[in-house]
Amino acid sequence: MRTKNNIKIKFRKEIKIMNYIPGIIKETSNGYFSLSLMDELMSNREIYCLGEINQESAGALILQLKYLERQDSEKEITMYISSPGGEVASGLAIYDIMHSIKCPIRTVCMGTAASFGAVLFAAGQRREMLPHSRLMIHDPLIAGNGITGSATSLAERVGDLMKNRKILGTLLAQNTGKTIDQIYSKTAKDTWFTAEEAVDFGLADSIIQLEQGKEKDLLTEQENLSQETELELPFE
Repeated sequence: MRTKNNIKIKFRKEIKIMNYIPGIIKETSNGYFSLSLMDELMSNREIYCLGEINQESAGALILQLKYLERQDSEKEITMYISSPGGEVASGLAIYDIMHSIKCPIRTVCMGTAASFGAVLFAAGQRREMLPHSRLMIHDPLIAGNGITGSATSLAERVGDLMKNRKILGTLLAQNTGKTIDQIYSKTAKDTWFTAEEAVDFGLADSIIQLEQGKEKDLLTEQENLSQETELELPFE
């Protein structure tokens, strides 16, 4: 008999399994050796911008970009992006390195690239979206649960926000071919783009087409997972 506690334990185990990144074991003339999956992918010049953009994640991406440039300054780097955005300063650091290295960069949107995640995606020399991925752009926001401080300090914060708004608007205008006013009309609120809409607006170059059979299999797996989840939820 399943109890509520058993269901919770099952969910916790499933979450741990889903978050587990396996290691890779390779055989050479000197024997076996192991390396992380991320290292194996990076050896194929594939890097990942996943989750929030902050000082730590920006530092990791910058190191990977610089290393891959050192390995081959002419070969393309593929950056997969699935991010809700994050700190403007950290995002700008990644953006500047993307444009300072000699390697061409291909960006691929998986799931959702929002806020600065969308800015980084649009910065690629070759920008591709998966069919069901989305982009979202908006003006920079004030971080924190509340606005506190003196009138002078608040005025300075607003001034910084407007400077960042101009910087991000200019970058998006350069990478889409739109005017700054056209960008501001979209970033005044959260504006979402499907893959097709992103291509039409100039945020993306193309959509990666799935093979028909694989797409059907993917949809079937998603439906089965949804049905399993619906069966488990009433026990919560």
